[in-house]
Amino acid sequence: MTCMKALKCRECGNEYALEAIYVCEMCFGPLEVVYDYDKIRSAISREVITSRAPNMWRYKELLPIAGEPTVGRQTGFTPLRRANRLAKRLGVKELYIKNDAVNYPTLSFKDRVVSVALSRAKELGFETVSCASTGNLANSVAANAAAADLKSIIFIPYDLEPSKVLGTIVYGTHLVGIRGTYDEVNRLCSEVANKNRWAFVNINMRPYYAEGSKSMGFEICEQLGFKTPDQVVVPMASGSLLTKIHKSFAEFQKVGIIEKNEARVFGAQATGCSPISLSVKSGWDYFKPVKPNTIAKSLAIGNPADGFYANRVMKETDGWAEDVTDAEIIESIKLLAETEGIFAETAGGVTIGCTRKLLQSGKINPDKSLVVCITGNGLKTQEAIVDHLDKPDIINANLGEFEDLLKKRADQAK
Repeated sequence: MTCMKALKCRECGNEYALEAIYVCEMCFGPLEVVYDYDKIRSAISREVITSRAPNMWRYKELLPIAGEPTVGRQTGFTPLRRANRLAKRLGVKELYIKNDAVNYPTLSFKDRVVSVALSRAKELGFETVSCASTGNLANSVAANAAAADLKSIIFIPYDLEPSKVLGTIVYGTHLVGIRGTYDEVNRLCSEVANKNRWAFVNINMRPYYAEGSKSMGFEICEQLGFKTPDQVVVPMASGSLLTKIHKSFAEFQKVGIIEKNEARVFGAQATGCSPISLSVKSGWDYFKPVKPNTIAKSLAIGNPADGFYANRVMKETDGWAEDVTDAEIIESIKLLAETEGIFAETAGGVTIGCTRKLLQSGKINPDKSLVVCITGNGLKTQEAIVDHLDKPDIINANLGEFEDLLKKRADQAK
């Protein structure tokens, strides 16, 4: 039985039925799922969680579905890896990488939110699903809709990375490219959603969709031995993932899974699209929308829906925000790959680059535990880095030529 109680406005507190709605009729604030935490507390424990299959649904009481999950039943429980070589390079004592670059089925954290949104959409009787996307969400909606026998129509900025376009259209979806930024795509989708009975995962299904991000935070706690990290760095596009990881820590404490929550939360953005980072650095409690100009297209949301709430979380937890240039993004992708064997997309370069700057500025304590969230796979954004890598040495199938090559490389290294 469901542990959901209602949808509730995050601003005025007005409550609504558990339907496909996302905006308060009274104040136009965003709606969020409200849970029966007493019921959850009596239903789950550390023992119950660890007895379940290793996927995101081991925390199902804290996720917004009414019955059993029907989409993405193998999604989640990605590795939390101790990153000793990267830690040495960055000068931090205890560093972990939460690696959603290997998430199922489309190699990004978006598989979490889509699994929840589509499971809930099926419960509500939808047959067609849709989204506005900067790439990873498009991949995940298309793949999961195909597997769930749902129709899908997906909207993207027309100039996304070719690998992300291919990684969406291969699933047989109806893909529509829009001449404009993500924010313009999203506005169009809001209009389309008002005229069609489709489940737009990040519009009318957003209260359910966003909750799926909590599973990343639940996993981090469990994988650390049922405790929060001292510090966590999260990439920011809309800002939703950062707020939900923070919420996951608070909920685990509320239902007695962890004893305390003292995690400081840090946000990472690309300098070419950094409205949330700018608001934190400027001491504002609001943000100014921007026009994106960055290679980190998966983070290129100039008018972030949860920007205000992400800003507030960082202030409340004594965190901070940072941003990095395109050159620093590329350098950081290479650093993570060369030290830990993890090939992250551009958003991962943003997170690693910002982590380095936060350490250098003293915002992050190098003697405390630190988790860095990697949200997508580098195979999705090869175009951003291909011209910044060494080219292979080409020789004939001749032992002498190979030995000459080794000698040349050894001489160059001196």
